[in-house]
Amino acid sequence: MMTILLGCLILVAPPTAIAESRSAPESIAEPVRKLLDDKAVVVKDGDAELLAIWFRKSIPAKATAEQVKNGLTYREFVETAVVGVVTFAKTFTDYRKQEIPAGTYTLRLVFQPDTGDHKDTAPHTEFLLLCPVADDTSAEEREVKDVVTLSKKATGGDHPGVMLLCPAKADKDGTTVETKDGVTIVCVKRTVEVNGTATSMGFGVTVAGVSKTR
Repeated sequence: MMTILLGCLILVAPPTAIAESRSAPESIAEPVRKLLDDKAVVVKDGDAELLAIWFRKSIPAKATAEQVKNGLTYREFVETAVVGVVTFAKTFTDYRKQEIPAGTYTLRLVFQPDTGDHKDTAPHTEFLLLCPVADDTSAEEREVKDVVTLSKKATGGDHPGVMLLCPAKADKDGTTVETKDGVTIVCVKRTVEVNGTATSMGFGVTVAGVSKTR
């Protein structure tokens, strides 16, 4: 049995995840709510719900036909775009070991800066930043610095709240859970819009576990 730290909980086994029909919380601003799928990816520890993610119905990306053919990566996605919304049922410990209070947050895609203080802090450089829904009411992209400022409200500190993105296969229609290097990743297949054309890609969102260097 694997022990994983998640917020105030000690998990003796990886969480489970399932997609289920569920309306997004009313606390989400209408422009953001309109973007979201009518199904949530619900993550549980046994019978106890830990979090629920509503992904965007169609996530925007900018890519050439060749890039689509070869397989999209997170780097083709529009930085700071709303990817979804998450609700934490209990205090959540993010990838940087920061405590995020229970509540609902937008998930905006941001790329880790290529600076010395970020070197080797994570196996990948793409993150979802957590922004309190009360403060993030626009469906539009924002300046990166503005998203970082918003996300700092989630932690109450000097760094934004983050969920690490990991590569995931897109060949499954269901929701799967993987454990790698001490972190637990929920993998889902999502619709992506590239130049007005719909395609799909796997998304891997870290829902438990922390950086080994932070």
